[in-house]
Amino acid sequence: MFIGGEIMTTTMDKTLKKETIDIIKSTVPVLEKYGEQITKRFYHLMFSNHPELLNIFNHAHQKQGRQPRALAQAVYSAAKYIDQLETILPVVKQIGHKHRSLGVKPEHYPIVGKHLLLAIKDVLGEAATEEIISAWEEAYGVIADVFIKVEKEMYEEVLNEPGGWEDFRPFSVVKKVKESTNITSFYLKPMNQNIIKSFLPGQYISVKVKIPGEDYTHIRQYSLSDSPLNDYYRISVKREEGTGLHPAGKVSNYLHDHIQEGDTLDISAPAGDFTVDLNVSTPVIFISGGVGITPLLSMVKTVVHKQPNRQIHYIHAAINGQVHAFDKEIKELVKNHENFSYGICYQNPTESDKQHPYFIKEGYIDTELLRKVIPAEKSPQVYFCGPVPFMKNIYRSLMELGIEEAQIFYEFFGPSGSLKE
Repeated sequence: MFIGGEIMTTTMDKTLKKETIDIIKSTVPVLEKYGEQITKRFYHLMFSNHPELLNIFNHAHQKQGRQPRALAQAVYSAAKYIDQLETILPVVKQIGHKHRSLGVKPEHYPIVGKHLLLAIKDVLGEAATEEIISAWEEAYGVIADVFIKVEKEMYEEVLNEPGGWEDFRPFSVVKKVKESTNITSFYLKPMNQNIIKSFLPGQYISVKVKIPGEDYTHIRQYSLSDSPLNDYYRISVKREEGTGLHPAGKVSNYLHDHIQEGDTLDISAPAGDFTVDLNVSTPVIFISGGVGITPLLSMVKTVVHKQPNRQIHYIHAAINGQVHAFDKEIKELVKNHENFSYGICYQNPTESDKQHPYFIKEGYIDTELLRKVIPAEKSPQVYFCGPVPFMKNIYRSLMELGIEEAQIFYEFFGPSGSLKE
């Protein structure tokens, strides 16, 4: 696709000495124990010395600890598989998509490397010997080179596609639609009215905004929630009110409250590797929770259009009907396609919600409900997206049902994590 595993292994063979590989692998237990502490220190040092990078990174994910945890896992995996980096190629590509979407460039990598080494020294103290730091400096150079090559090809591929562009481009909000009490859609067309790059169903775009009173720009990634066959992009944004440790969403609230039809938004070209496989005809299951419906809706519409005979099962979970977006759009798909089954699970349904023709359960999606829906004997593909606790429950149920890992696909909103904890 973008870069083959042979490139990574060849790079490693030519660059890293066996002694370096052995030292890096010896640090794996330390990274497992202190990894998150190291990455928190890393971000603190880097932003203190290079505050301009706050124009790229998600501030909320820093405060919540999601970004440090994700980076700690990436560093740990790189150390564990330093002698076989092709093993983590899918993760490299996934991160590469995000970096390309955010505008990360080769000149950022030396800055990251410098502060990662400083953080390792600070956290580990005397245990971070000169030998260890030297080995990590050498290894980081190889790993960074792999990311730079992957991302270079991604930038070039997007730029050379019809309607493609580099970095951010102004789009006009041609329509703003309230989909539920907390989700609003924004329809976007380029200011110059030129064609726009197509995308794969499930991909996202980055939106960059300068909020009055804020020192730095904010970039957020939103799934494209409509079919790739249109001459516009649609993103559907959930208003994040903020609860407990999770602050209110600065960008989501700004879009809801201040961006109107006729305004402009700067966006990057579509990116992401969470896409539906159209090369198989086995049954496909879509399971969404809340705003997790956005990438799956694009997938569903594409499957219906390109594989009208493929068996589709869609289950959506929401608190109630008031916050359930796109119900009408999915019902329209069901009405026109006999191979499409649809079910709704409301956590706290009203009496009116219970009368919905596709209401199937009060409470949560569980293993028994999925057992009734998933035709396991036909080796279905399963795609799901939603809040992390929701996805962990879905993943656990799929494991109980014996669905093979290779048939399961999901995406985190924000930094990646693990569903296996």
